[in-house]
Amino acid sequence: MESPDVRQITDSRALAAMAHPLRRRLMDVLKVHGPSTVGLLAERTDQAPANVSHHLKVLAAADLVTEAPELARDRRERWWRLVSRGLRWSNADFDADPAARVVADAATSLNLDRHVALARAWHATDEASQATWEDAPFSTDRWLHLTPGELAELSHELNDVLARWADRDLPDDDAERRPVFLFIHGVPARP
Repeated sequence: MESPDVRQITDSRALAAMAHPLRRRLMDVLKVHGPSTVGLLAERTDQAPANVSHHLKVLAAADLVTEAPELARDRRERWWRLVSRGLRWSNADFDADPAARVVADAATSLNLDRHVALARAWHATDEASQATWEDAPFSTDRWLHLTPGELAELSHELNDVLARWADRDLPDDDAERRPVFLFIHGVPARP
């Protein structure tokens, strides 16, 4: 099942806007913490508010974030939110324009770099921090023999499981729940 809150990107300008490490990170912070002010985003990314403000304007021009004026307590306070919780694109959609394909390739590369950097950061944390999570963090891989249709079916099944976990009501049990990043790639490859 396709999520109505996942936007299919077909405009290379939107990909170019998000193909920047800080802008990608700002989008992640908004995804995890919800609507935020420039000050909160600056604090969560260790950036200067003016720098965050500039990058939010770039994302807004590409319709990736939007202001949330209903959250402001006064005229000076500016809140921002994601337009869509998820983005998806196919590099093949940009094959007709070589410049657009370069942008799509750069966005894909940045996305993969971001995924790997988050996993590496976890593995670089001290043993005491890792011990609190015991054996919960995981990685797994499998080699499967699939048709394109079967891979698409597997993708839908995995996304349904992730959506079920992401959209569940959190229990009121006082347990500390931290953001957990999970990524899955299923691509044809040669061993």
